[in-house]
Order: sequence, then structure tokens, then C-alpha cells
Amino acid sequence: MSKNNIVYSTNPNFEFEDENEEIETLPKEKQQLKVTIDRKQRKGKSVTLITGFVGEKEDLDKIAKELKSKCGVGGSAKNNEIIIQGEFKEKIVNLLIKNGYLKTK
Repeated sequence: MSKNNIVYSTNPNFEFEDENEEIETLPKEKQQLKVTIDRKQRKGKSVTLITGFVGEKEDLDKIAKELKSKCGVGGSAKNNEIIIQGEFKEKIVNLLIKNGYLKTK
């Protein structure tokens, strides 16, 4: 285990906690994903944001890859959010409902 930037602690009860600890992925039906359009700090270009994912990076990457493929655009997945280039809110919501991540209202 790497203890980055920890040299010495005077606290006798100190225990190092790894910040990169993976969180177990919640089941699809328990995910509380939120799909929004964002233009802030993107030089006026729109992106579709999917936030609220709880789980491992590999699972997030898998969902992002599928959404990017179905929309035919680029994007990224990091910090428990997926960024899809362009405005695809309706299409992404339908895909997430189809895959069991969102419930129909």
C-alpha cells in the first residue's frame, strides 16, 4: 500500500486510509443517476452529464463506452460521472431506462 505524502504523525491512533479505495457497485435498480445538459466552462459547447453513479471505475467505464457508442460521439468517465459530447439527454435517458438504470415515471 502506498502512503503518499505521509511522513510522520504524532497521533498514536493514526491509521492511514487509502483515498483510492474502490466502492462496491450498487445494483442497477438502486443507482440514482441524474442526466443533465451542461454548458459551463466548456467554451459554449454542450455536453450531457450523467451523475450519481456509485461503484467501481470499470463499471462506470463500461456504461460510458456503451452510451458513447450508441450516441456515436466521444466523451469520458471520471469522478463518478459520465460526460457525453453533445445534447443527447432524451436518447441517454431512454437507453438508461432500457438497461434498468432509471425507472419510468
